[in-house]
Amino acid sequence: MKEGYQKGNWKAFVHLVRQTKPSAWMLSVAAVLSIFSTLVSLVVPLFTKGLVDSFTVNDIKPVQIVLLVVSFVVSAISGGVSIYLLNRLGQEVVAKLRDRLWKKLLKLPIPYYDNHRTGDTISRMTNDTAVLKGLVSEHVTGFFNGVISMVGAIVILLLLDWKMTLIILAAIPVTAAVLVPLGRVMLHISRRLQDETADFTTILNQVLSEIRLVKASNAEDRETEVGQKAIQGLLRLGIREGKIQAFIGPIISFVMMGLMVLIIGYGGLRVSSGALSAGDLVAFILYLVQIIMPMNQITMFFTQLQKSVGATERIVNILEDRQENVSEGKTLSGPIQTIELEHVHFSYEKGDTVLHDISFTLKPGKVTAVVGPSGGGKTTLFSVLERFYLPDSGVIRVGGEDVSEYSLQSWRKQIGYVPQESPIVAGTIRDNICYGMDREVSEEELKHAAHMAYADIFIDELPEGYQTEVGERGIKLSGGQRQRISIARALLRNPQILMLDEATSSLDSQSEVFVQKALQNLMKGRTTLVIAHRLSTVVDADQILFIEKGHITGRGTHHEMVENHAMYREFANQQLRIADSISQG
Repeated sequence: MKEGYQKGNWKAFVHLVRQTKPSAWMLSVAAVLSIFSTLVSLVVPLFTKGLVDSFTVNDIKPVQIVLLVVSFVVSAISGGVSIYLLNRLGQEVVAKLRDRLWKKLLKLPIPYYDNHRTGDTISRMTNDTAVLKGLVSEHVTGFFNGVISMVGAIVILLLLDWKMTLIILAAIPVTAAVLVPLGRVMLHISRRLQDETADFTTILNQVLSEIRLVKASNAEDRETEVGQKAIQGLLRLGIREGKIQAFIGPIISFVMMGLMVLIIGYGGLRVSSGALSAGDLVAFILYLVQIIMPMNQITMFFTQLQKSVGATERIVNILEDRQENVSEGKTLSGPIQTIELEHVHFSYEKGDTVLHDISFTLKPGKVTAVVGPSGGGKTTLFSVLERFYLPDSGVIRVGGEDVSEYSLQSWRKQIGYVPQESPIVAGTIRDNICYGMDREVSEEELKHAAHMAYADIFIDELPEGYQTEVGERGIKLSGGQRQRISIARALLRNPQILMLDEATSSLDSQSEVFVQKALQNLMKGRTTLVIAHRLSTVVDADQILFIEKGHITGRGTHHEMVENHAMYREFANQQLRIADSISQG
């Protein structure tokens, strides 16, 4: 980690908060009011002392009562305003931090999401930032006010009666000797609770997002058991946390009551002997409260600080991860030229090589089909071309120039990508077709794209048409409908490069015919790379690449491949048999 972000260092937390640029005036006013409120509360026992002593001489002065009431009111108002400002400051800090995290998450490359569970990432965004907010808005003031209150009370008590003060001070190290170890145990439990909560969030995200798979697989009992284990883990940690709190609360109460009894007993003797006034004794009792109560605040501050250090580590790990700079590089514009892959090798992190020495050329306006057994690396090839992943070695050139010289934004803008799984976002059909467009799309453009993809056939039949809500991940639409919306989205972008990954895989025979015609019209004048298992998709391709286990084992036209490539010939014959059986059926 960079300097200032060292693991386990509270300075990393301070540095992270400072980067959100919290309001200096708001922090200053809150701090001043908080300190002022604490100082006023230190004066209140002195007023009370004077008031009590006045009873003995039967000479209560109105000014004493007025000053006491004013002290209470001023302390309450100052404390209330301080709490509001600090809470608002904490909310603004966490909002800016979440905004920064959100922007970072959107710029992280695909490999990051391959290696991190979605639930963990969500927990970093929600739970960990909330921990930081709690420290900023609640515990920081409690700590500083507690220190001021304790120091101020002890100084005043020493001036009033140093012998009784030493009795009080003797109890502080004894109490701390018990509370500090308990605080460390609480810290360990709290950090485990954060991790367990992140794991539980992951389980919720995973199961609920695939609830149909769960039900279709009769896996309710299995997932119930998994969820119950996580819930029981949280329960056990929660109970352990409760046990520690059950010790801390009574210990503080015990010490406080013991000191109260001691001070009242010993102080009563000194009052009766005339060494101490009744007002002094009352002041002692009030100051005793102002010493004991902050001890709990200070303990909670250090526990929360350690939790925040742990949360900071996880947040910083995300913020320091390598991100994509989508605008860095030259802008790719004008007609797309020849695309060349030269000796490209690629492997996923800590995995076997997926693409071996891939070299081929995509001519402008020509169609290249990629075929081969499942798991051969076809979709990975698309991901490398899309620049979701960087090649381990080799180069991709556009018009003779390395594609990395161009910005990701301008490169991806040239590509119309129709993936195999037809991703749909929650929202309306219009939202999905127009997704990612950087300009306002007219109704005419929208309907033309839908018509070209033959999506208008089912959209026009829907009661709300293009304003129909598709549900989470497009669950209200059939597979074929989702695929046609995905194709319409690519059509609307009017790309120069088409990448079709099994673009017709989810369509029925009738829809496939329509969409195939639409795709053929779309391919005219565009550089097209298409993955397909169906022979009808590739027979008219200008070039066919056969990929097996990451190697290109054959290339040529359909007729050349049938004559020269045994596995392709078997693939073609199998497809013809399937077509014959369908036509006979």
